[in-house]
Amino acid sequence: MLDHILVDIISTIRRSFDQALLQRQAVEERFQVDVFLGDVSWETSYSLPGEEQPPRVRADVSVDWPTWSQTSYRSWSIGEPPDELPEIVVEVALRVQRLAEAPDTQMVLRALPDTNPLLGVDPLVRTATTIEQVHADGGVRWAVEATYEGSVRFSEAQLEDPGEIGPVIAGLTRWISSTLIQLADLPFSFLPPDEDHD
Repeated sequence: MLDHILVDIISTIRRSFDQALLQRQAVEERFQVDVFLGDVSWETSYSLPGEEQPPRVRADVSVDWPTWSQTSYRSWSIGEPPDELPEIVVEVALRVQRLAEAPDTQMVLRALPDTNPLLGVDPLVRTATTIEQVHADGGVRWAVEATYEGSVRFSEAQLEDPGEIGPVIAGLTRWISSTLIQLADLPFSFLPPDEDHD
């Protein structure tokens, strides 16, 4: 059974990204349930407005609702205090693609902070930055992707009123928007969209 709070979180994320005028990549959205473990996950992708397809810069956001969080939330909802309050696990991958040449790694890393302090009490932490080189019939293209991971543990006030989650999500959205703009402003040479076959 899927409790409503996860649906509220997804709706809040969508609304927050829409208010930031980011453009949703509809074909990239997924809602999945692990039938063996019971974990639920939702993934979506956003880019800056007006980008051609595929966009030059993109944010892939993943939210995981672990089975133990569902159990904890159920216990809380029927008045049994849980050992731990539920949490969601958040992963954000920031990707620059359609690059015509190898990116300057140091320039990219300067635009990507080690942590994002805006997500609740605990920050998202940058776990990996990958430089990708793809050889195709049309030549070589490059991409760079940085991944951030962390979790948001809910307070009782947020469980009682999911609207209280809004400021946390708004902070995440502002950080993603500004980072995408910084990455798009870096002096990269991009291939035209029709030359990219991602």
